[in-house]
Amino acid sequence: MVSVKITENIYWTGVNDRTTDLFEGLWPISEEGVSYNSYVILDEKVALIDLVKSFKTDDYLSQIEEIIDPTKIDYVIVNHVEPDHTGMIKVMSRLAPNIIFVGTEKTKKMLEDYYQLEFGDKFLVVKTGARLNLGTHELEFYEVPFVHWPETMVTYERKNEILFSCDAFGSYGALRGAIFDDEYDDLEFYKEEALRYYVNIVAKFSRFVLKAIDALKTLQIRIIAPSHGLIWRKHPEKIIKLYSKWATYASEPSEKGITLIYASMYGNTEKVMNAVAQGASKEGIPIQIFDVARTHVSYILPSLWKYQGILIGTPTYETKLFPPMAYVLQMADYKRITNKKVARFGSYGWSGGAQRDLESYIEKLKWDLVDIFEFQGGPSEEDLKYGKKFGENFAKIIRSS
Repeated sequence: MVSVKITENIYWTGVNDRTTDLFEGLWPISEEGVSYNSYVILDEKVALIDLVKSFKTDDYLSQIEEIIDPTKIDYVIVNHVEPDHTGMIKVMSRLAPNIIFVGTEKTKKMLEDYYQLEFGDKFLVVKTGARLNLGTHELEFYEVPFVHWPETMVTYERKNEILFSCDAFGSYGALRGAIFDDEYDDLEFYKEEALRYYVNIVAKFSRFVLKAIDALKTLQIRIIAPSHGLIWRKHPEKIIKLYSKWATYASEPSEKGITLIYASMYGNTEKVMNAVAQGASKEGIPIQIFDVARTHVSYILPSLWKYQGILIGTPTYETKLFPPMAYVLQMADYKRITNKKVARFGSYGWSGGAQRDLESYIEKLKWDLVDIFEFQGGPSEEDLKYGKKFGENFAKIIRSS
């Protein structure tokens, strides 16, 4: 892609990544891709806001060169140290040795640790409320720690009321030619990928997200320009509301719906799963179904975060939970997905044990176990009938909660 004008003298200069398999080495993006957004402000002093991952160096520099000679950049604003935001920092330092980097005190120390840099007098430390005058544009900085690293800040451009929000309000999903929200007829893909990004990357720090949104509420925000995903210029309030809503799910009831996660070694638990799903569907609330052995946990976590109810279908495996199910629950614990209503069904061969194992997770997660249905070996016709009723009863509990 080529550089794109956002407003007079402010440009997007990012790159798309459609070749990385795992974001952060963990979360799959091979099908969806991701963008690394960077921005140039032309003025008496020239500022580059956020850098990009250390790949496609020629493409990135070529975009900047469409606007200005990179050696004439005066400031690089470092909102966040993570290498997908700062991978080009050594290249920029060599290209323009007089560049001044701008960030928090923690940012300076972390950059020195990550890249073995010595800034000398080439680093400007800023705190919340500090301003940087570029000429006709003035930047104001706000620290937003743990959204999602401790050094993170956001940058507000006062003239055009643009919030360069770093990882906040970002999403997975490479840009499909256009960069603005109003250039897409259907935003569902980016909304879904924003939720997946939120739960995978930010959700554990939801209270800090709400704190940051509250701290920024007095700003007039006309455009939100994050480090990943769409630039929200027509309806910036939409992505703010979504992030605010998702953040509240960490401590308040989420949406009425069910995530049905299951695993089946020889098809017995799966047979009952189908009956349970059939019964649960009668109550008319959303149900998402995931085979945990064949679906990456990245795609399961958003549903667990979003919906109040969780149906767990898993057999006993060597007196414990089936291992892929145990991993999903471990990740739910890691991401602090708490205060859910849950019911479990599944088969066992001789001694059982999955239920005991599950209850140890439930206690940590503060989940409310409302029902259990275990059967030995393969399900009988009566088991299948009971499974259908089991699902229906659980859905009624969620619908009425």
